[in-house]
Amino acid sequence: MPTPGHAISLEEQIDQWRSYLRRRQAIHSVDVAELEDHLREQIAGLADAGLTPEEAFLVAVKRIGSLDALSREFAREHSDRLWKQLVVSPSDTGEPQAAARTDAIVAFCLAAAAALAIKVPALFGIQLDSDTGFYARNLSLFVLPLLTGYFAWKRRLDPGTLRWLALAFVAAVVLANAYPFASSGYTETLTALHLPIALWLMVGVAYAGGRWSQVGGRMDFIRFSGELFIYYVLIALGGGVLAGFMAMIFQAIAIDVEPFFESWLLPCGVVGAVVIASWLVEAKQSVIENMAPVLTRLFTPLFAAVLVTFLGTMLWTGRAVDIERDVLIAFDLLLVVVLGLLLYSVSARDPRSSPGAFDVVQVVLVVSALLADAVALWAIAARITEFGFSPNRVAALGENVILLLNLAWSAVLYIRFLRGRGSFTALERWQTDYLPVYGVWAAIVVIVFPLVFGYI
Repeated sequence: MPTPGHAISLEEQIDQWRSYLRRRQAIHSVDVAELEDHLREQIAGLADAGLTPEEAFLVAVKRIGSLDALSREFAREHSDRLWKQLVVSPSDTGEPQAAARTDAIVAFCLAAAAALAIKVPALFGIQLDSDTGFYARNLSLFVLPLLTGYFAWKRRLDPGTLRWLALAFVAAVVLANAYPFASSGYTETLTALHLPIALWLMVGVAYAGGRWSQVGGRMDFIRFSGELFIYYVLIALGGGVLAGFMAMIFQAIAIDVEPFFESWLLPCGVVGAVVIASWLVEAKQSVIENMAPVLTRLFTPLFAAVLVTFLGTMLWTGRAVDIERDVLIAFDLLLVVVLGLLLYSVSARDPRSSPGAFDVVQVVLVVSALLADAVALWAIAARITEFGFSPNRVAALGENVILLLNLAWSAVLYIRFLRGRGSFTALERWQTDYLPVYGVWAAIVVIVFPLVFGYI
């Protein structure tokens, strides 16, 4: 047993784990060699994602625990001691602590750079309150290149990948600002909405760090995206509370801080918080349970019940869906949420586990979402038939077709898995392989739509 001053090595930890399993092998039927292969694969993947070997071991043991009861028992009995070793080791060696401190400094510097970048246009007379179109089109460009740079630095990307990423962002800057968009026009709005989607895949390439071509690398990026969203919302809620108290106390001395909020705090906070939230996900991914899969477990049955109730009510009453634009947007957002629930349940599930009750609920959710998407497509087709083609209608049509294809094949793969005629890995691979489709469609909207429909 190592003393508090001793930083236990990775191989020593694996030896302890292996010895524990072999001591109990007579009681539990377990293939230690096969489990060790799985453990080392998990450790290698986590190390590639930026964790230290000791952190990777702690997380890998917990993941293997979902596959084997004896490993789960080891994780439960040794988790406190392993955590204390992780806490003690940095102060003993100095290196992990220094790396964590460097990460924090770099992240906060990039967050500050993003906050300053969004104020640079004001030096050239482009004001946030009057030039909203410019800021809407370029909002993602104030922060995503810096976030990509952060992951490129952490993952030590090769020069070839860096050049492609730089070229993509340069092209995005040109496309967002070269077209003579009409103020608050349809194509300008579509560009503002779709450009961040296309660029987010560039962030994914940097985050995966050479593993983007692998299912595991893309799935890690999906997990990161969900955790980032949750952290960002928490930061935004905390910032809202801070701003409220700040306004209250300054109002008590007859000082109006609203101009400061509008000009500095809100825009700088919006972009800076993206980098800070990303750093928090990176820093905490090895020491807490991921929140996105937990919330997925909670909301999947609720969304499934809502969709089934909606479809049943629509059939019972015979009422058609209102084809107004706001309703269709709400439908699309609902389908995106459903897709997110599916993605994070897939990312959190052990593909080697047998089908369970939650998998049945997932199939109900996917099939009901598929039917809802078909209803939305019918409504879009009716709107196009009545009013003709427009940028918004074509964009909505394309997005719903993409969602329909994803949900349809996901339903097929999931049903095959439930019936024992397919593997869960096939569903996982389908979801990760389909990610670039969203980015390609977003790029088409940004590049082609202004040329086809004009700058209206």
